[in-house]
Amino acid sequence: MATEKFLVPGISCQHCVNAVNKEVSALSGVQKVEVDLPSKVVTVYSDQVDSAVIIAAIQEAGYDEVSPVA
Repeated sequence: MATEKFLVPGISCQHCVNAVNKEVSALSGVQKVEVDLPSKVVTVYSDQVDSAVIIAAIQEAGYDEVSPVA
């Protein structure tokens, strides 16, 4: 299972967390999504889901500024 992290500066409340969780969890191959509100980092555990697809799902939730965390 692969783990990828993304910085999403626009996340500011529990509603934001729920929106991102809903969109990313719906992707085929995603096993688990964790959103850390204080650090604004989304961690995605998946079966090799392309990071561009994950970023698109986060953007679909309403957050245009998304960057991978090394």
